[in-house]
Amino acid sequence: MNAPLLSTPKIVPILDPLFHPAVLANRAFHAAARATGRSVPVRLAIEQADGSVFHTGTEIFPENHAQAGANFDHLERLVKFLLWARGGWRVHFDGPQALAVSLQNHFLETATGRFDSETIGLKIFDRAIEVAPVMNGALPTARARTQPLGRNLDGCRIGFDLGGSDRKVAAVIDGEVVFSEETVWDPYFESDPQYHFDGIMDSLKKAAAHLPRVDAIGGSAAGCYVNNRVKVASLFRGVPPEVFDRRVRDLFLEIQRAWNGVPLEVVNDGEVTALAGAMSLGRNGVLGIAMGTSQAAGYVTRDGHITSWLNELAFAPVEHRADAPVDEWSGDRGCGAQYFSQQAVGRLLVPAGIEAPAELPLPEKLKLVQQLMAADDSRAWQIYQTIGVYLGYAVAHYADFYDFDHVLVLGRVTSGAGGDVILAEARGVLHAEFPELVGRIQFHMPDEKDKRHGQAVAAASLPRLAKK
Repeated sequence: MNAPLLSTPKIVPILDPLFHPAVLANRAFHAAARATGRSVPVRLAIEQADGSVFHTGTEIFPENHAQAGANFDHLERLVKFLLWARGGWRVHFDGPQALAVSLQNHFLETATGRFDSETIGLKIFDRAIEVAPVMNGALPTARARTQPLGRNLDGCRIGFDLGGSDRKVAAVIDGEVVFSEETVWDPYFESDPQYHFDGIMDSLKKAAAHLPRVDAIGGSAAGCYVNNRVKVASLFRGVPPEVFDRRVRDLFLEIQRAWNGVPLEVVNDGEVTALAGAMSLGRNGVLGIAMGTSQAAGYVTRDGHITSWLNELAFAPVEHRADAPVDEWSGDRGCGAQYFSQQAVGRLLVPAGIEAPAELPLPEKLKLVQQLMAADDSRAWQIYQTIGVYLGYAVAHYADFYDFDHVLVLGRVTSGAGGDVILAEARGVLHAEFPELVGRIQFHMPDEKDKRHGQAVAAASLPRLAKK
């Protein structure tokens, strides 16, 4: 692997002095390529199974240039980001043919490439990722599909939100919360999906006890869901593949049957995060970022719709340094989950000088840091400062791919005074490094009411009731 072109950030995270954000690496690469006076355009079109096609482009070094060896790494990181942000199985490639072949080989021959192909391609779109060279510059026409999401508050509804360390449920009558509960659970490495089924049903029954009837059920959970069927989800990562296919894939349809077939919708938790933000703010053009067990993200367009995009930014690179932190699931480096989650907090304990038993679960490590922060311990402040700097550069990176004015930041990592530090540092990065974004992008955190109920209420609003 060739060393990427890196640019030193103006604001350095205290606990990660070697941090080199992807947004600056991309800009340095483009500037150097253009400076040759002979930069080569590359155009990409990402195709989904439903025919949606998304275009983007970049510029690379000419083949005989001394820095041409950096071209592949630049393109591979770009394509990886697009695949996890947009989603798709076929990459139409209008550029040097040798690089198209190298990209295809990456998805066939490397561990990280195979993970992406198997997870995005086979599990989500039912086809391995394919890099298709384009002849005569004829990319397929761009086509996008959007749809309204949620905001249905009529009737007696249950909303649930399934996280990696807890599950939340709320009973809602005409938009008003009449009951809510948070229950600790540990689904990640449970091999028997009966554990998941029983836990979800337990929460639903408790909520139903506070309603005169159940008209609809809406849920949010980490992962990819199509027509309420589980395509891939970290909540079920401990379930063997054959059991996953037999029981997990239709688990929510099974739950729907158990509730007499009432309207039920399950959507990626990131999308519901963004929906909750749009509902709370009364604004559209919202990127939601939830820092919990992992990173979740969602996007509401300027017209208030969701897209067919994946928005799985936990796996999308935000740093291009060759020795960036490695994601423990995909095995890849520099991915969002290592910067915006309890995993990030756990990773930063050692450089912060905070001692904790290695076997201590991540939620407990986060609680320790929050306790230290409440006691004005500077070591805890350094962790939040570091995450805030990460966030500022990541938001600028996301702005190169998403059209938004509002960023809603939430999740357990942002609870307490540490959340204020994260947002202050992120704003500071934009002021110092990206002044063109300062007047446009606003950061938000949910108020206490929305923190308690916002996600579950938004989830409850997902199903539409039949008109009588």
